[in-house]
Order: sequence, then C-alpha cells, then structure tokens
Amino acid sequence: MLTATKSEPAPLLSNEQLANLGGGRVAYLKPIRSEDVARLFPAAPPLQPGLRLFALLAADGTPIAVTDSRDAAVANAMQHELEMVSVH
Repeated sequence: MLTATKSEPAPLLSNEQLANLGGGRVAYLKPIRSEDVARLFPAAPPLQPGLRLFALLAADGTPIAVTDSRDAAVANAMQHELEMVSVH
C-alpha cells in the first residue's frame, strides 16, 4: 500500500466554481507572447513573433482583449466594468 508523504491542501473552489466566479464580471490579465495570440484569438491578424503582450481573460479563461500595454488592458477591464483579480 502506497501512502503520500506530503499532503496537499484541498482547493477552496472547484474549477467550475472558479469559472463562474463573479457572474461574468471578474477578469484577470495574463502576459503572453505574440505567438500565443492565434490560439486565444483565432480571428486576430498575424503578428510579428516575439512581442510581449497582455491578454484580458474572463474568470473562465475566455479571451476578452489583447494589447501591448498592461495599462490599456486594465483600462479595457474598467471600461467594461470588470473586477480585476490577481492569479498566482
């Protein structure tokens, strides 16, 4: 019989609960590279590789916006009355 030597704390919220957090009013910023834009935003035009960008994502991971400035992404969230949270 195998037993774990270290126990990890149980998550406070399930993935589904986290995705529904804030009723669609919660978002977070994620630094991304231009190479990742096509995966998150399929309709986006091709971008120069190697650019550092910021994606604004809903709590469930749904992409909302992408920009080359953190401040612009935060302004977009404020314009849409989204509550920004930190994700660690």
